[in-house]
Amino acid sequence: MRAEDLIIVSIDDHLIEPPDMFDAHVPAAYADQAPKLIRDEQGLEKWVFQGTTMGIMGLNSVVSWPKEQWGMDPSTLSEMRPGSYDIHERVRDMNRNGVLASMCFPTFPGFAGRTFCEAAQTGDADLSLIMLKAYNDWHIDEWCAAYPGRFMPLALPPVWDPQILADEVRRIAAKGCRAISMPELPHLMDLPSYQSDYWDPFFTAVCDEGVIMCLHIGQGFSALSMAPDMSADHFMVLATQVSVLSVQDLMWGPALRKYPELRVAWSEGGIGWIPFLLDRCDRHYQNQKWTRQDFGDKLPSDVFREHALACFISDPMSLKLAHEIGIDILAFESDYPHSDGIWPNAPEELLKECQGANLSDGDIMKIAWENAARFCYYDPFTTIAKEQATAGALRALATDVDTAVVPREEWRARYEAHPHYEIETVGA
Repeated sequence: MRAEDLIIVSIDDHLIEPPDMFDAHVPAAYADQAPKLIRDEQGLEKWVFQGTTMGIMGLNSVVSWPKEQWGMDPSTLSEMRPGSYDIHERVRDMNRNGVLASMCFPTFPGFAGRTFCEAAQTGDADLSLIMLKAYNDWHIDEWCAAYPGRFMPLALPPVWDPQILADEVRRIAAKGCRAISMPELPHLMDLPSYQSDYWDPFFTAVCDEGVIMCLHIGQGFSALSMAPDMSADHFMVLATQVSVLSVQDLMWGPALRKYPELRVAWSEGGIGWIPFLLDRCDRHYQNQKWTRQDFGDKLPSDVFREHALACFISDPMSLKLAHEIGIDILAFESDYPHSDGIWPNAPEELLKECQGANLSDGDIMKIAWENAARFCYYDPFTTIAKEQATAGALRALATDVDTAVVPREEWRARYEAHPHYEIETVGA
């Protein structure tokens, strides 16, 4: 197999939301209360909603930057590669990267609608719901709909009310959205855990509507309780291990047994933790009978594989256990435009790791696109012919895309010469 023959569906990428995303989707009566991107007197950009502010961290969009400039310091749209926030440039960058389709997780308002949830819990829940629905409508009807077949829509959840959450699942499903980003560990948001029946209306709705529950690393950072002087390296390396905690809640909860149709994608969690966890769970279940767990005639590992999609960027050693983990539950992600992302050489990098693990061409295609498409009820060839969906065919459309490493100050100069957006400066 050659890299140009791959078809790639990236089950996890990201977007930097543009400042006008609410304009067409918030009712006129609430327009002045919508989240707003402002620039402060230091020239830094921040989203503001209900007294809460959230900046844009540099690591969220470093694609094309020199690695020496990466960091957790604040950034602005002007410093970013335009494909981070501009849908037309995003598709050009996807073509150059040989990626047919993408599921894009949000930056604002944070994983699993954290900002809206906090506002709903402490202030106006009705207003939070209006804004959350507006975000979902923008994402589905503008970002994804701009290029049919190239994106798998992903919604944010109103987790502060289980029935409202179930209603939103049904609403977004009617619009063609088949995925929703949920918190890894909701108890960290002062909500019941997934072991609680609080979530039953949600689980029922996603099963009825064929909507995927996506658990992306990040929301559960605060579960990593280590020394006060823990470094950024701790967060970034150990974040994947929070996936283990979320599996525990769902497996022993027992959501994965109670809802046979429930599908859960562990996004950006990697796959290296799975062999040990499943071995441990199976032995525990067979050995510790006193806990009175009941998996019927199945083992916990069987149940996990029936419900899970495990998503990875780079896992060369773990791919050698692909069949032991479950070749049908593994999916690739390019993670554009994050610091862990692979651009512009995703086909080459994925093929190198898979072939290094001695996987067959059929196995590689499962990981590259087939598993994600099947799991997410996505048909990649409804608008694009299969022969036009390969990395080679897509790259032929993007021969003029510049892949040079460009310092962030140069991106800023280019942007300021031709601004995409006018952003209000506040406090100057």
